Amino acid sequence: MASGGPDGGAAAVPAPVVAAAVPDASAGAAPVVVAAAAAPPAPPAEAAQAAAKEGNGGGASGGGGGGSAKATMVKVVKGARDVHPASMAIRRDVFAAVEGVFRRHGAVAIDTPVFELRETLLNKYGEDSKLIYDLADQGGEVLSLRYDLTVPFARYMATYKLTNLKRYHIGKVYRRDQPAMARGRYREFHQCDFDIAGAYAPMVADAEVVTVLVELLAALAAPSAAHAAVFGRFTIKLNHRGLLDAIFTVCGVPADLLRPVCSAVDKLDKLPWAKVCAEMVDVKGLDAAVADRVGTYVTRPAATLPALVATLRADDALCAAGAAAALDDLDTLAGYLSAMGAAGPVRLDLSLARGLDYYTGLIYEAVLTSPKGSCLGSVAAGGRYDTLVGSFSSTPVPCVGCSLGIERALALFEKASLGVGGVRENATQVVVATVGKGLLTERMKVAAELWAGGIAAEFGYAETVKVNKAVAGADRAGVPLVVIVGEEEVGRGVVQMKVLKERRQEEVPRGGMVAAVREALEGLRVNGAATEGGSPAGGAAKA
Repeated sequence: MASGGPDGGAAAVPAPVVAAAVPDASAGAAPVVVAAAAAPPAPPAEAAQAAAKEGNGGGASGGGGGGSAKATMVKVVKGARDVHPASMAIRRDVFAAVEGVFRRHGAVAIDTPVFELRETLLNKYGEDSKLIYDLADQGGEVLSLRYDLTVPFARYMATYKLTNLKRYHIGKVYRRDQPAMARGRYREFHQCDFDIAGAYAPMVADAEVVTVLVELLAALAAPSAAHAAVFGRFTIKLNHRGLLDAIFTVCGVPADLLRPVCSAVDKLDKLPWAKVCAEMVDVKGLDAAVADRVGTYVTRPAATLPALVATLRADDALCAAGAAAALDDLDTLAGYLSAMGAAGPVRLDLSLARGLDYYTGLIYEAVLTSPKGSCLGSVAAGGRYDTLVGSFSSTPVPCVGCSLGIERALALFEKASLGVGGVRENATQVVVATVGKGLLTERMKVAAELWAGGIAAEFGYAETVKVNKAVAGADRAGVPLVVIVGEEEVGRGVVQMKVLKERRQEEVPRGGMVAAVREALEGLRVNGAATEGGSPAGGAAKA
């Protein structure tokens, strides 16, 4: 369920920290992990020359244009970012954890084009419609880049005349916003959506989606104490569009100003009430007395669902204005969340408005909090949208969903991961080394046998590599095993297997090498040692 908040807003999030693998100056050495604030530092001149020599047969340049080519500006476009190997390793782990939660709840994956017909996206996002990227007309269909994953999902449901589907979608979206890279706001970013489409008993699907939100943040907090310190404290702020509309009605907001006023209230997480009130009056044209009455509701402190619902039920005027049905929904939701063990972090917050036009019922937002309870920023949001599919089809399909603003979560997750020792950039499990000269092809054969056995392995590219350097490079890179072969081992049909963490070496038959490696890796897993990418270590080992 995409939203205008998690990646389009301005919640303060640290800039991503990048663990970059920088080649050592000596030939054949493994990369060394360094921490950088943005792009990795340039390698030393000697390493750059060595890399060019190895990759291009000793040529001085890989550019093909010689020295006469005119220099051009090379940069990342505004609002986007290159993702370095260590960051990609973290993304892989985070996406796997997120996808695991979605699949655990029975969702299936879909994908849609990154561009849609412009008319598909128009009039769906309220004031944020101005942030849609329009593509140049090529004399065919008039297209725009997708702003979120929700409207394309509704179009997908209508296109194939589907009436129920539990789906997840992880993909990039685009917003022509003013980027704030240091605060995690980009023009191109990923969203991770989970939606349930179909007509079901009230609040059943809604409760599962909120439970998914709780589980997503718990999954991000799970890897270590450092991750728990970032993601372990959170609140699911929740409200209901029917309740908001009743509040606006009882306060005297004209019908034609309901959505503009709702959009203004949605800014209360970033602005004080005085500024939001001024916008209502000076920009939206709301009467000042009416704005003051709205303030008596939307500035109330958030509370647990049962507590605040009970207070609002005592407001006869509010219930008469249409709030009773929304309060019934919230009561039902509270019971379902309690049954699924997800009620703890949920709070009813009347200031939550969610400015997108397509929401029709329950709305929610996940915010990380400090030890003192202050808000550190939104990382996920969503709500119910029962009429969106019907805007593309004669058959309306009720939907509810949530969206994890993954770029902000990734920036925080990355910082936490580096805080516990760095990040492995690859999943190498074995480095193949040889003793003696002229055994490059033998290293290739051993590596090929390991690959055929489903084991991630690398071998040194140099004609001759010192075995001590290969072992040191593997150890530095966090690779758990080294398989060593020399002329003697080739003649006897054996290999030497070195388990680096345990500082032991054993001789195993060449024919049983794959089984022995698997057994050793399994033993390391049982004993808690990491054997795949994502563990604290360096990059690939190029012995």
